[in-house]
Amino acid sequence: MKHHLSIKLKLTLWFTCFMVLIAAVCLVLILAISSKVAQKEAFQTLSLTVRANVTELALIDGKLSISPDFTFYHNNVYFLIYGSNKILYSGQAPPNFPIDTELNNGMARYVSGGENGFYILDFWIPSGWEDGLWLRGVLQSPNTAKTLGSIFIVFLSLLPFFIFSAAIGGYYITKKNLEPISQITNAAGAISEGKDLTKRIGLPIGKDEISRLANSFDHMFERLEQSFEAEKQFTSDASHELRTPTAVILAQCSYAKKHADTISDYQEAIEVIDRQAQKMSLLIERLLDITRLELGTQKLQMEFIHLSEMVSILCEEQDTKYRGISIITQIEENITLYADPFLISRVITNLLDNARKYGKENGTIFLRLSATNTMITLEIEDNGIGIAPQHLDKIWQRFYQVNPSRDSNSGIGLGLSMAHQIILLHHGTITVTSTFGYGSCFTITLPIKQ
Repeated sequence: MKHHLSIKLKLTLWFTCFMVLIAAVCLVLILAISSKVAQKEAFQTLSLTVRANVTELALIDGKLSISPDFTFYHNNVYFLIYGSNKILYSGQAPPNFPIDTELNNGMARYVSGGENGFYILDFWIPSGWEDGLWLRGVLQSPNTAKTLGSIFIVFLSLLPFFIFSAAIGGYYITKKNLEPISQITNAAGAISEGKDLTKRIGLPIGKDEISRLANSFDHMFERLEQSFEAEKQFTSDASHELRTPTAVILAQCSYAKKHADTISDYQEAIEVIDRQAQKMSLLIERLLDITRLELGTQKLQMEFIHLSEMVSILCEEQDTKYRGISIITQIEENITLYADPFLISRVITNLLDNARKYGKENGTIFLRLSATNTMITLEIEDNGIGIAPQHLDKIWQRFYQVNPSRDSNSGIGLGLSMAHQIILLHHGTITVTSTFGYGSCFTITLPIKQ
């Protein structure tokens, strides 16, 4: 059976191996740099020490004159004095140093000999035209192998601790950052099994990739829950509201089959069936519309519209003098709005239609449209029957009707719910104030997009 390493272990192993590689590269660089630095410091020490002693020697009348400040051994540098014939006059060479090494004025160099070799620097001190002295400084080459070995041992002693610390820290950081993935998996598993559609990951909002992924999943889970709830709501609403017209249709069919004797009896039954079928069709259409709006599957066709002109035209079309009710308008000119014209006109038409249905006979509907720099306000007021206080917060619910037994033209109770949803989609608000027995005023506010 093939076993796969977890992502946490893979990342930890990769991180640890990378740290080992970095440590090895650093060790090589340290050893190389240490060797170069040691060599450079040796040459510098040799040069400064020899140059300081050059002025302490002279050849006077063919005799060597040495200043009291001159020392034959200083800063680990041995000094040798040669004559112009390159014969050693004075000085003690370090052990194993090849004394007959060629003299070369002013050039520091390395010569082999002994255990580690030597660095030497020669200076010619002239006296007259042809005579003079040679001063040679000799410095034993530092034991870089021993130094580098010490560095290597210290490095190897500390390396396991650093590697172990890096592995533990890497595993902890990886585990901590990948923990939300387990939460995402658990939440997705619970939702896929249908156990809990309200399950959320619930990570704090952050800028890292895991937080954004978790928030995206939460948003997706929320959409899934909304879709499921919308499906349940649609099924419940449809089954509940279609029960009555279906029962009426079946009853009319049964009555027509048993008791209809004339053409007029059949026509009457067909008319009843037709009205109920139309009501069922309208109900299904409205339910589908409001469900699409809630789920966001019906995309808004946004454009700049001349709202003042639209409202004027709708008022003219709706002013049919039904039940003697007239519409009085107060519309501010040249108001434009960035919105879906079909949906906005649907809201206005629905509110005007409700005002006519529930307004007082021979009464008046007042429509006012105004705007500020940032907000548009539309008010539709009637002087009809009004709404009792206990009903005001419920009129936006589906199928809720204040007086469902009023008449056959009272509607199906979806108009205000749909209007509320449309205004919300346009980032606006719709409110109502009402006095029972005196009328209602619906107020819509919509933001202006410049």
